[in-house]
Amino acid sequence: MGDSAAGASALRWSITAMSEAAERLPRAGVWDRSRALVAVGEMVWWVTIVDATLVRYHAAAYDRVLAGRAPAERHLTETTLTGLRFVRNRIGHGADLAEFAEPGAPGPGAGQGLITDWRWKPVPRPVLAWLPPRGRAWEMTRYRAYQAQLAGRTIGEIFGRATAFLELAAADASAVTDISAQAAGREEPLSVGPAAGTDF
Repeated sequence: MGDSAAGASALRWSITAMSEAAERLPRAGVWDRSRALVAVGEMVWWVTIVDATLVRYHAAAYDRVLAGRAPAERHLTETTLTGLRFVRNRIGHGADLAEFAEPGAPGPGAGQGLITDWRWKPVPRPVLAWLPPRGRAWEMTRYRAYQAQLAGRTIGEIFGRATAFLELAAADASAVTDISAQAAGREEPLSVGPAAGTDF
């Protein structure tokens, strides 16, 4: 926390990994359901890792990009990311990703067999008795966001929305980091010589 160099490094590698996973997703074959679910799970992890990295190390840039959006779009972005955190938490505690994602129903223009055409499934209210009250409240907020923004929508729509915002926030954060580094490089070095009048 508070280490700008560590934060910049974490952001670079996590945004690169997320972008590479997003590029692989449409190309992944869906004939093997288990591999398709692994590809979806990989995207969930990387999106939420980038999200967490930005919130932890680059909160100002994150908030600035959010604030630049219309209220409805800002709400949509925030609840989409909150819903993806719910998926991450559930699979992190042993839930099967197949409970959340399924192939979409074929329709006009569909039938390409793309993972991005799969849909997020509505899921039952989670059992959270093992969590303390505050934790239960947080997880129920995430659950409601999932039901409101993810359930019924395609994998491609949700990941597209999330990655578009995160890439913008990461670009803003990187620009600020670069400016700060340049400014630091222009500062005069502190004198390390003896002060005037000092006897040795």
